[in-house]
Amino acid sequence: MKLRKLIGSLIIVALLALGSYWYEEDGQFPPSSPSDSEIVQLVFPSDRYPETAKHIQDAIAKGESAICTIDREQAENNRRLSLKGVPTKKGYDRDEWPMAMCKEGGEGADIEYISPSDNRGAGSWVGNQLEGYADGVRVEFMFQ
Repeated sequence: MKLRKLIGSLIIVALLALGSYWYEEDGQFPPSSPSDSEIVQLVFPSDRYPETAKHIQDAIAKGESAICTIDREQAENNRRLSLKGVPTKKGYDRDEWPMAMCKEGGEGADIEYISPSDNRGAGSWVGNQLEGYADGVRVEFMFQ
């Protein structure tokens, strides 16, 4: 009888340990890998990063894609191409849409001057949300 209780307790502890291993910091399980045709929807927090949200929405309204196909390997090259010929401006960051980490980014991206705190906070937030997704995953940006 004691052996049965011990084995049952060990199984429960093992399941809890396994569950906590898979459970991420923000209270969500890691994303599964979507199929090629599936699009992950990412709800962007407009209230936290209003300048970035406005820029993305304005760029989409002008014809830029609302879909970002993750392509981290080309991010540096895309950033170089998208910012080419766009001068820096003291006290501002040059925000790109589509982002440099998107296959759709690069030459012809929409550029807007926004505050560094909004731009960098938004970039960090997006990076954290998408870190579990592989290159090639398509992400649709939605707004609250």
